[in-house]
Amino acid sequence: MDNSASDAAIAVDAARRFSSRPRVGHIQFLNCLPLYWGLARTGTLLDLDLTKDTPEKLSEQLIRGELDIAPVTLVEFLRNADDLVALPDIAVGCDGPVMSCVIVSQVPLDRLDGARVALGSTSRTSVRLAQLLLAERYGVTPDYYTCPPDLGAMMQEADAAVLIGDAALRASLHEAPRLGLEVHDLGQMWKDWTGLPFVFAVWAARRDYLAREPHIVAKVHEAFLASRDVSLQEVTKVAEQAARWEAFDAGLLERYFTTLDFRFGPDQLAGVAEFARRTGPTTGFPADVHVELLKP
Repeated sequence: MDNSASDAAIAVDAARRFSSRPRVGHIQFLNCLPLYWGLARTGTLLDLDLTKDTPEKLSEQLIRGELDIAPVTLVEFLRNADDLVALPDIAVGCDGPVMSCVIVSQVPLDRLDGARVALGSTSRTSVRLAQLLLAERYGVTPDYYTCPPDLGAMMQEADAAVLIGDAALRASLHEAPRLGLEVHDLGQMWKDWTGLPFVFAVWAARRDYLAREPHIVAKVHEAFLASRDVSLQEVTKVAEQAARWEAFDAGLLERYFTTLDFRFGPDQLAGVAEFARRTGPTTGFPADVHVELLKP
């Protein structure tokens, strides 16, 4: 084979390998760092066509078929359960406090009936959880509106604010104490109310992609489980590296990463079922929606 033919064959092979790379989503929040940090350590990162974005946008891309496998917010997963298969034993959730999904308030929560409450995120899961807790646990119906997640600006217009992700960490750990505001952790509120863990996002594959590429889906699932395990084994190192570019010190980040619950097993499924039972008919999915898990 001459050099030009050899080069062409190599190019074709490279193109084939590139085209077969699964299109995988990556949430750009700190809470997902332990699920991705280990991909480079395990040598898997180059095998993925990775897209970084917010939870809401990744959910939309997965549902539209622009991604093959991605994290998807719980509400959007439940709304589209017929088209998606969840990956077992991997999620972003909590079994008690979550630290990064909070209600920050100037007044006690039972005084928020008719009050203005700012929603600093379009995350339907966190927003729906906050609304559920305020309505059913505190008996209040606030006047909700959406705005950018700037706590100082929010408190000029509202009596309380719902924040998630890195903005919630900044608000609850730095800004709220300085401003003398109450911080209520949504994960802890749910745990106190139901006794169950809460799941904010699951990893899912499109059902049509799974039918075409079951081996790839299985390999991606294995890669994320291995990445998570390596990251949690070396969580001090993960926190130290993240602290170099984040506004939080390594000790706090290590506490955060070990507070989060990255499991998705029977207890988490029970929490999902309870959330669906309480919210499904008013949120766009059946109260008894079926969650299908990837089979070995």
